[in-house]
Amino acid sequence: MRAPLSWLREYVDLPAGITGRDVAARLVSAGLEVETVEQLGADLTGPLVVGRVLAIEELTEFKKPIRYCQVDVGTANGTGQPQNIICGASNFAVGDKVVVVLPGAVLPGGFEITARKTYGRVSEGMICSARELGIGDDHAGILVLPPEHEAGTDAFALLELVDEVLDIAVTTDRGYCLSMRGIARETATAFGLPLRDPALLDVPSPNAEGFPVRVDDAGCDRFVARTVTGVRPEARSPLWLQRRLQKAGMRPISLAVDITNYVMLEIGQPLHAYDHARVTGPIGVRRAQPGEKLTTLDGARRALDPEDLVIFDANGPIGLAGVMGGQDTEIADAPGDEPQPLLGEARGTTEIVLEAAHFDPVAIARTARRHKLSSEAARRFERGVDPRAAGAAAQRAVDLLVLLGGGTAQPGVTEVAAEAPPMPITVRADHPDRVAGMTYGRETVVRRLQEVGCTVTGADLLTVTAPSWRPDLTDPNDLAEEVIRLEGYAALPSTLPRPKPGRGLTERQRLHRRIGRALAGAGYVEAPNYPFIGQTQLDALGLPADDDRRRTARLINPLSDEEPGLRTTLLPGLLDALRRNVGRGTGDAALFETGLVFLPTGDEPTPVRLPVTRRPTAEEIALLDAALPRQPRRVAVVLAGAREPGGWWGEGRPAGWADAVEAARTVAGEAGAELVTENARQAPWHPGRCAALYAVVDGERALVGHAGELHPRVIKALGLPERTCAMEADLDALQAAGSGVPSAPAVSSFPVATQDVALVVDSSVPAAEVAAALRDGAGELLESLRLFDVFTGEQLGAGRKSLAYTLRFRAPDRTLTAEDATAAREAAVAAATARTGATQR
Repeated sequence: MRAPLSWLREYVDLPAGITGRDVAARLVSAGLEVETVEQLGADLTGPLVVGRVLAIEELTEFKKPIRYCQVDVGTANGTGQPQNIICGASNFAVGDKVVVVLPGAVLPGGFEITARKTYGRVSEGMICSARELGIGDDHAGILVLPPEHEAGTDAFALLELVDEVLDIAVTTDRGYCLSMRGIARETATAFGLPLRDPALLDVPSPNAEGFPVRVDDAGCDRFVARTVTGVRPEARSPLWLQRRLQKAGMRPISLAVDITNYVMLEIGQPLHAYDHARVTGPIGVRRAQPGEKLTTLDGARRALDPEDLVIFDANGPIGLAGVMGGQDTEIADAPGDEPQPLLGEARGTTEIVLEAAHFDPVAIARTARRHKLSSEAARRFERGVDPRAAGAAAQRAVDLLVLLGGGTAQPGVTEVAAEAPPMPITVRADHPDRVAGMTYGRETVVRRLQEVGCTVTGADLLTVTAPSWRPDLTDPNDLAEEVIRLEGYAALPSTLPRPKPGRGLTERQRLHRRIGRALAGAGYVEAPNYPFIGQTQLDALGLPADDDRRRTARLINPLSDEEPGLRTTLLPGLLDALRRNVGRGTGDAALFETGLVFLPTGDEPTPVRLPVTRRPTAEEIALLDAALPRQPRRVAVVLAGAREPGGWWGEGRPAGWADAVEAARTVAGEAGAELVTENARQAPWHPGRCAALYAVVDGERALVGHAGELHPRVIKALGLPERTCAMEADLDALQAAGSGVPSAPAVSSFPVATQDVALVVDSSVPAAEVAAALRDGAGELLESLRLFDVFTGEQLGAGRKSLAYTLRFRAPDRTLTAEDATAAREAAVAAATARTGATQR
């Protein structure tokens, strides 16, 4: 909400020396979010005056239209003689009133105006457009003023060029601040000054002569209709009205539309103006019927949903209630009228029906979201509009139409109301004290609640009735917040929390930190992602139709329609992060993430709706937990490009599937678990370069993840570098399979005995199976085992491979002899021969 300080002063008598920054500081201390204070006209200096065009000479010898104009500026130039000015615009004529900047002035952007020779003539100033003055974006033509302003009049005051505008980010619970009335109330309270409420008007009582209205849905609890006739078609919005709209961020359109927008900004009540001649029969409110369509004011033809709240007449829908009006009943152009060369255009409607209604916030929010129409009216309705302001807003609009448009207010007043009575809140007088941790006292609590508009009765136990413009005040804590914010958050005492002794990180938290440090030490960068996913991402991974990872928990109110579900795998988010980093020039990337995935089974019970008046019981919490999908912790890595960079020391090495498997072993090592790898086929990995990861969980062999190189089709679909690799594993399963904190290796003072062995096996025999056999056969003297070479060739025969291992032997209590090491090696070879059919090479 943009709030001009000059407009704010109409409702609060701020001292003359108070600046916009002073007001912003007070509002921020009261809990509002003032993002900026814009200084309008700070870089604009005069003389800047109103000029009357006396003569125009068309210069035709140039490639583009150039006009040499004589302009009367009164006595502003000190001589009383006309100014001769070169201008390239053609949207003004002799006799028009324009804005003239004279030599010596400075326009926004540091553009100094001097008398200079151009196009063979001396130009003594400049005729300005709206954009050159910093009051709009229109640069196509000159700003033409209404004819009643005299030549030589100061344009600074006329156009209100110097001002300060507060840009306030209004949160969802403070919808009343989407109006000058609400901001003025907060300002008056912050400075301790009285408020002139613009909604305090003499409103006539409803009668039977008003425009006929019918309300067929509870989504509208108040509908006020007023009629104004005899509005002059040529009537235009005055400059002061147009400038206030512009400062508030809105574009002037026509008198009727400008007035409805002005009243909405002033009082906070959205209004809509209908051309009476285009409305057939009574106006009503109902839900849309199946198959109905509506062309809204933006020209879009929209298919209506049965949940949409619509305004209708005898011919069908004429507007989306609280969101946007329909094109069929909009204020019409006058037949034959040319667009007026002013800040706003003239319109031709002479008889206007005004609507001021109050709609259900949820219904309006859903309609606006459904049709992707975030209008100014919808923003206010979905945050809460004062239902009792409808009559005052309609009266204010009628008064302006009569004053500015020459219309006549019809005596008929229609008001259909079914407003629920306010619900009083019972709160102890010392409740804000207990919430804030400091003493305010009953008098302060009552005074602050009354300042926000509440009615307060009672002594120690207060009965508080919130004002109609504060639908967010529903319980004692809301009232406590009002007292605390108005007294000032800076006054709250600062108290450090005191944790209970003896409580530290859980084993799960310690494991999480160890894994993060280990992967970071291995060269990976943590890249957390949002836990949302869509079917398009799962399609790109090439998951089969019956894959369990396609069964997602769908969000009722997702942030994006493209990602409406909760993730079942960490890979889509990480791969998307990898693609972005590669696209920004990071060719060598290794990323990791730890987090929850959400695995619904489809058998979860429907969640219960908990009451808000008490703490839920243990049984109710258990039912809620049962309705949640299973949420295991996962760890995943993705890597592409070089794993070891090249340099003067030698060539680098690209990342491969073995690096992804090694990342899994790193994670398992931190959990104290031992992994066994086997060849597997699992999307999205390459079928020949995918390893299944197994560990012993609760005494049984369990699959805990996969690692390897991604399938080429997946890499192409996601736009990833070639040979991109990934790993994903179940952290909970690894923790269950582990022994807790990994133990440090034993240090022996005795020397190591190293033996190499090369075994020839069938190509189908996994190297891990041969290594396991060697390890079992070698016995306790074996310290480590490492595969250092794989060889295939004609001399081995078709379908055969040679695996070369280094075996390191060491005894904890003695130096091994050559016979000891040889015997251990031979036992290892014998075990491998018996289990895998290997022959020693």
